[in-house]
Amino acid sequence: MRRLRGGAASAAAMLGMVLVLAGCENVDVSVDDESSGPAAPGAGSGRAVSPLGNPDGTKPGLAPLTSDADRAEGRALIEKVATKGRGPKTGYDRDEFGYAWMDSAPGGIPFARNGCDTRNDLLKRDGEDVRFRSGSDCVVASMTLDDPYTGRTIDWTKSRATTVQIDHVMPLSYDWQMGASRWPKGKRQDIANDPLNLIPVDGPTNSSKGDSGPASWLPPNKKIRCSYAVRFAQVSLKYELPVTAADKETMLGQCGG
Repeated sequence: MRRLRGGAASAAAMLGMVLVLAGCENVDVSVDDESSGPAAPGAGSGRAVSPLGNPDGTKPGLAPLTSDADRAEGRALIEKVATKGRGPKTGYDRDEFGYAWMDSAPGGIPFARNGCDTRNDLLKRDGEDVRFRSGSDCVVASMTLDDPYTGRTIDWTKSRATTVQIDHVMPLSYDWQMGASRWPKGKRQDIANDPLNLIPVDGPTNSSKGDSGPASWLPPNKKIRCSYAVRFAQVSLKYELPVTAADKETMLGQCGG
């Protein structure tokens, strides 16, 4: 797979910053020094796991669903998702879901309260050759990411932070419009930090998604679109959030329905 290096990586970082300044919904930015300590033993296998075998989101990546049986299982799961119209965005603010990458989400979600913020937990989960900032066993300074959304391999460092962003599969604004506006704040903090709803991906690609549902945006890598639809459904079902009828139809279509 092609790696983003040198000028290409710098261009991607510049594009990411432009999109941040433009106010894109699903952008994640973190900048820090990248002086790194030793590589983490066993950190990030880089072996992407099928969403069907990863119901809590603690395993890395998003592997394609290729067999007829798996795609049928994916459709069956998507069929369980409820539908309704998308409500207004009135009152939405990122802070309604807690401050970004908090380690104290209250609902017992994986990785919470482990002394490391959510963003770094996800980088460690999905990255290969993970190296930490000097003196830390938490802050990831560099890694290699097999990006499921583009199919490319990204060599990442914190000096080029926006080349990798953490995607909320079900965007937080979408959640708000589909019912999360009525939730207690603790539940909103949970979905914002739940690894089931979070995937490290190519930054500019994530920025292009905004707060779109599957009917409006799908990953460019067609091989993982069924898996993406299944993961969207898993989050929907866990949090009892409906999707729009158009989104559900699109999700089923990605798995052959």
